[in-house]
Amino acid sequence: MSRRALLRGLGGVSAAMTLAGCGVPAAYVEPGRRAGRDLSARDRAVDFANWPLYIDTDDDDGAKRPTLDAFAERTGISVRYTEEINDNDEFFGKISPALMNHQETGRDLIVVSDWMAARFVRLGWVQEMDRDGQPNVARHLDPQLLRPPFDDGRRHSVPWQSGITGIAYNRRALGREIRSTQDLWAADLRGRVTLLSGLDESFALLMQGNGVDVTRWTADDFHTLCEQVEELVRKRHIRRFTGNDYIKDLSTGDVLACQAYSGDVIQLQADNPDIEFVVPEEGAELWAESLMIPNLASHKANAEALVDYYYEPEVAAELAAWVNYVCPVPAARDVLADSGDEELAALAEDPLIFPDGAMRSRLAIARDLTSEERAEFTRRWNSIVGL
Repeated sequence: MSRRALLRGLGGVSAAMTLAGCGVPAAYVEPGRRAGRDLSARDRAVDFANWPLYIDTDDDDGAKRPTLDAFAERTGISVRYTEEINDNDEFFGKISPALMNHQETGRDLIVVSDWMAARFVRLGWVQEMDRDGQPNVARHLDPQLLRPPFDDGRRHSVPWQSGITGIAYNRRALGREIRSTQDLWAADLRGRVTLLSGLDESFALLMQGNGVDVTRWTADDFHTLCEQVEELVRKRHIRRFTGNDYIKDLSTGDVLACQAYSGDVIQLQADNPDIEFVVPEEGAELWAESLMIPNLASHKANAEALVDYYYEPEVAAELAAWVNYVCPVPAARDVLADSGDEELAALAEDPLIFPDGAMRSRLAIARDLTSEERAEFTRRWNSIVGL
């Protein structure tokens, strides 16, 4: 299951949507009110909330997580690890009452997609990290991920894993290559293409197919895209809009090409080598899901230590070998290449885990929707996709 691909949905237009989309002024927390009493020195623990299936596990005991166990043994800091994040909006709704009322969330470290991380930063609900105590982050963080529009310099966030939204297709069944997003609209793919249903997940790649610089896209770019997709729906060129279930459609042959995430395709290729992933000529979206420390966290220093631990190249390599997303620590590539293990060395050469220069030149981090744009644009997009 892909963390990135789980459907967002409006979820009943809950308080989460109201606060995040409309930016209720009363919810904003000033910088001076974000830090709590840090118990890290006397209470050697950290509460870490993450998505399911997003960390290494022991071959013989799935309940054991080797990298976390090694951290605890080295530092004496125990990690209370919970896999409670199944949807960005759902999790936002779970912890937003505490954050807006200036209360502890019970979590010291969380992982959310960067478009959701932008909301937390905008509302002032997460703390800056002490980079003086995080030498590995300062030294090894992928420069291409260093300056997202919502958090320039990554003061409030650190990528846990990254990925690419591109195109997956069955080359053998299609009988030709796909090199461009525009290739999805060819006549022989009518009714055999799917797009992602979530606005935040889908719009950047489609705009890039129109030649738009997604680091500075405009409302006109968005509405032009919507008109194009509406026409494709009317002509029944698009089979449907999906969440993570595009994996099944592609595997069974119900679709021949689709919007897809790089980490999913690595897993698909293990069963079907005819499945290929493409970073289109016009470009693709580079995204991340990032670690953040909520306001009033009781173990901030311990959380910062855990974040920095995962930026040691050896630890990052171990994690990358399990989750198969784009590793935010490029130095981990050499660790895998020099491991002496044939399978691990092969991962070091996989551009979907360690993109090469040519691929990187076609990747961009899209600017986030503003709070004013989000409500209007989400309504229009959801009316097209049927959410």
